[in-house]
Amino acid sequence: MGKGEGDKTPQQLKEEGNEAYKNGDLDTAIVKYTEALQISKEERDQAVLYKNRAAVHLKMEDYDKTIKDCTDCLDLTPKDPKALFRRAQAYEALNQQEKAYTDARTLQVVDPKNSEVQHMLTRLHKRVQDILEEKTKTSGKVQQLFEILFDPSHPKDSRETCANNLVALAKERAGAELLLKQDIIARMVHLLKTERNVEIRISFARTLAEFCQYIERAKMILREVGIPWLLDLMNTTEVNLINATQYCFQTCINTLTGMDIKQEKKPDKVLLAENQKEIDTLMATFVSVLTQRTMTALCRDAVIELLLKNVPWERLSWGDKFIRMGGVEKLLDICSELPEFEFESRLNVTDNTRLTTAICMSRVYETQYIDKDRQALHARIDEYIRLRLLTPDTEHQVRVVVIVTTLLLGPLDLGNQLIAKEGILEMMLVMANTEDVLQQRVACEALIAAATKKDKCRSIITQGTDILKKLYQSKDDSIRVRALVGLCKLGSMGGTDASMRPFADGASVKLAEACRRFLVNPSKDKDMRRWACEGLSYLTLDADVKEKLIGDTNAIKSMIELAKSGDLNCLYGVVATLVNLCNAYDKQEMVPEMVELAKFAKQHIPEAHDLDDPDFIDKRIKVLAEEGASSALVALSKTESHNSRELIARLFNALCSLQENRGIVVQQGGTKALLSLAAEGTEKGKLTAANALARIAITINPEVAFPGQRSYEVVRPLLKLLHPDCTAIENFEALMGLTNIAGMSESTRKRIIKERGMPLIENFMFEHHDMIRRAAFQCMANMCASPDIIELLEGENDKLKYLVLCASDEDEEIIKACGGALCMALSASEKCISKVFEAKDWQEILQFLLSHGNKDIQYRGCVIVYLMVSHDKYTAEKVIDTHCKTALEAIMKIDNPELVLPKAREYAHDTLKVCAKEWKLIKDPDAVDD
Repeated sequence: MGKGEGDKTPQQLKEEGNEAYKNGDLDTAIVKYTEALQISKEERDQAVLYKNRAAVHLKMEDYDKTIKDCTDCLDLTPKDPKALFRRAQAYEALNQQEKAYTDARTLQVVDPKNSEVQHMLTRLHKRVQDILEEKTKTSGKVQQLFEILFDPSHPKDSRETCANNLVALAKERAGAELLLKQDIIARMVHLLKTERNVEIRISFARTLAEFCQYIERAKMILREVGIPWLLDLMNTTEVNLINATQYCFQTCINTLTGMDIKQEKKPDKVLLAENQKEIDTLMATFVSVLTQRTMTALCRDAVIELLLKNVPWERLSWGDKFIRMGGVEKLLDICSELPEFEFESRLNVTDNTRLTTAICMSRVYETQYIDKDRQALHARIDEYIRLRLLTPDTEHQVRVVVIVTTLLLGPLDLGNQLIAKEGILEMMLVMANTEDVLQQRVACEALIAAATKKDKCRSIITQGTDILKKLYQSKDDSIRVRALVGLCKLGSMGGTDASMRPFADGASVKLAEACRRFLVNPSKDKDMRRWACEGLSYLTLDADVKEKLIGDTNAIKSMIELAKSGDLNCLYGVVATLVNLCNAYDKQEMVPEMVELAKFAKQHIPEAHDLDDPDFIDKRIKVLAEEGASSALVALSKTESHNSRELIARLFNALCSLQENRGIVVQQGGTKALLSLAAEGTEKGKLTAANALARIAITINPEVAFPGQRSYEVVRPLLKLLHPDCTAIENFEALMGLTNIAGMSESTRKRIIKERGMPLIENFMFEHHDMIRRAAFQCMANMCASPDIIELLEGENDKLKYLVLCASDEDEEIIKACGGALCMALSASEKCISKVFEAKDWQEILQFLLSHGNKDIQYRGCVIVYLMVSHDKYTAEKVIDTHCKTALEAIMKIDNPELVLPKAREYAHDTLKVCAKEWKLIKDPDAVDD
């Protein structure tokens, strides 16, 4: 019996790591070297393992880890040439030219004959000289900048320009170091005590955010500037200043924890342990100021957003700490506020505060995984409500009902539990039946939110329909529109099932017409139109309403204009209505056998409406695209609600389902929004956004659709669609999109490799589905333009052999892809040429390509054979001593472009010429017979 995995020696693990590295399996190589390091006792062995692992990190472009492993190696074996060279390469990649130059100088002394080091030194020497020269110039500019910026007597425009230049300097490592040496932070803090120019204040906040990109600087800013000072800077009504300061806080958190929300990088355990004090202080300060009465409404929203972004990370443990510090009660205080309240104790809130608070409560609730913890949270909220209702006045009752509404918008379980408490629903109905407009409005909103749950919906239909009808007769439009929405929601209880309607036939169309009148009336304020949209979001589950609404151009335009405002309170109504119009919701699969069983058991069977056939859906999608739905979705995609982000992703994907709409989506900024949606949200939402990106990548030139950095950002979402759990069509579209992305540049190909895309692509080359398999080979063909892939094909593996074997596939497109891949591989690598002979029946495969009826395939065969015979005499002799010679002679003689491409004839001729003149193996094809 062989040794188990746990019994292996460091030497064995190292050799396995070396083998994995040679074969391009970088993840396995990392694992093997790490396991070896954990059990290795010898310093010499540890040094080798560190520098080997550094080589893998360098290949994966993880330069920080490369530097760390090289440094650990050099601590054990100073002046190790490979460790010095790899660390110099990593420093150079990170644009730390001086450090790279220092390592290269040391390496030159250790290994003076190394030509690669000489080239690196020459390159770095020039850059270091340029940096020193630039520093000298920059130093003078900084002095001039300080003189203008910190002297209020200079013109406003000049000072603002200098403030913006400060941000640019802080982005550069050398510039940041120079600024810090000039005591810039203390100067900024001092100036801001009196400076009222908003643009300068914004620039200072952005400068601090740039400094926070590095751990020591972030700690220094928290220590010297202080969290309260930064919060005071954010406590304003200037949106841009709030955003800049909020970004500074988030950058600080990201740096101290090592996480990145966009890149889906989780907090690093080591960094968390080192910076726990600063991280917890940030969270505690955010919680403590939540209910500060001097805080502006916009600033309060920003603080809540910081909490909801970071609470979900389990390693931070912010959820538990937030609850222990009384954060839940503070959120309940905030969400119970209404702008109409005129009390001295009132907190400043915006129209979006309640929604933001609901999302934050939902994120906190999701961190409580254990039933016991969830029950404890329920108990805290119950106790809070009990204490509120001890004082039976109108204010406290209104506040409790507003809290119920908020919880039903976010953590539904918490809201449903409150609704289920004895007397709460009855209190809402009593308030709705009063003559007090505020109570009527609050109760209406609560009844709308409560009607989500079917058992409560029936209870409300029984007890509340008459009350809602009565309120609809109110002279106050704000009450009428809310009562209308309540009736709409109750009327939509049957969902998309055409056979279930709680109200009489035609009632839904009449309610929709009432909503439409509110929506298109320019005299109604935005709040009224927002509620009208919400009413339609329920009614458009009815296919008759969908068709009537899509034909109403004014209503569609009004809805889209409402969404373009970016008001997140409008989000649900607009997005849900559009989702219904596009049928972009999840549909229950109707299995025929189950339908028959249901009929036999006399169970209800949902019925689809004729107006929800694909032709009608496509027509509705086309109308929405033409009316600018994409730009509306871009405006709304900034929401923090994961469920709303999923709905927006579904809509984008529905728009992109029609090829003619994809250009419109790109023109209206859809790709940037989709990249954000694919990075953050529900798993379903992220995959749906990725699917839309794949469809865009297939149809639109990727250089237009994904310019600059976006061409790298789109890779990760597309690779996620290659997961086995995704559907076949998602796999296919992702591979097609990646094929086009891989064809853009070497940088995009490197990104696919870095994101571990190759094993996923190769896996689909063995797929049974012809279309998917074809797409995988086409993607592989484009990837073969990368030297890294050529190196992979050269390894001790069967990858190139498989390409040769598949060059005789039944599918012509697969043959073309394999032929193209082989042309690139053989032209770049002599080793790949010799590996062709490892494939079984290679002679027959080459002959098959040369004699193929498809001109493009035949051309690829000619190029492959030419590359092989040009390599050396031995290879040429093996190839030409087959039926390939006869095929080449036949190709050369066919002077008909309809049968043989002219360039194929040229390659056939050149191949025979090489064999004749250079290797003397055959007679010259141009020789004239005697």
